[in-house]
Amino acid sequence: MKTKPIELPEVNFSDWGDIRYLHLGTEWVQGSMKLDAPFEIELEYVQRMMAWLLFVEPSSVMNRHAMQLGLGAATLTKFSRKTLRMRTTAIELNPQVVAACRGWFKLPADDLKLSVVIAEAGAEIRKPQWLGTVDALQVDLYDHEAAAPVLDSEAFYADCRHLLTEDGAMTVNLFGRSSSYARSLEQIVGAFGADAVWTFKPTREGNTVVLAHRTPQRPKRPLLAERAQTIQTRWSLPAPKWLRVFKPLNP
Repeated sequence: MKTKPIELPEVNFSDWGDIRYLHLGTEWVQGSMKLDAPFEIELEYVQRMMAWLLFVEPSSVMNRHAMQLGLGAATLTKFSRKTLRMRTTAIELNPQVVAACRGWFKLPADDLKLSVVIAEAGAEIRKPQWLGTVDALQVDLYDHEAAAPVLDSEAFYADCRHLLTEDGAMTVNLFGRSSSYARSLEQIVGAFGADAVWTFKPTREGNTVVLAHRTPQRPKRPLLAERAQTIQTRWSLPAPKWLRVFKPLNP
């Protein structure tokens, strides 16, 4: 019996002013890019997906490995590879999205430090080659309707945890008209433990970013403030503002 092929949505883009948006056959925005600054992060929630930087020494960043589950408009992938100069792996199901990012969103070709893998994320991350190798895992998996995360179970988040190095962290974008933030958070806590989880307040658009460490961390406030300032100075991310809306789940 043949397996029915997965129907993948049409990929297109729109320009509004100096911003280019990626769409998957609907009006829902799957990512964006500043036309005059293609390697910057434009959307607030996407900036917050970089909050793992608060928990590592800035000098160590370029020697670490970032992985994105879901390419979107390649914003995080480009930032990790081009700006942070990290080894970067992106897992994307739809080859049309990869082609669109290369043609319309300035995604560089694969090289020694960049690899875009066309695969189903839930299956790919269980491969032994990835286990324990990822320092910064960024999960943003939505279908063309943007209704709820495509993968959102405790078992999936446990697989994500197995990818991480001992001081590694996962950030997840939680957004959707039919999704339940509380239910998603419960699945993450089930996989990582409540002491390992930090949460942002929602953005104006309704995106809530959750961070989970493989090994719980509680840096002192002065250290977080110092790193936030360094992140802003070095990489132009508004990290000092994050500290006003970002806290551990169990203070």
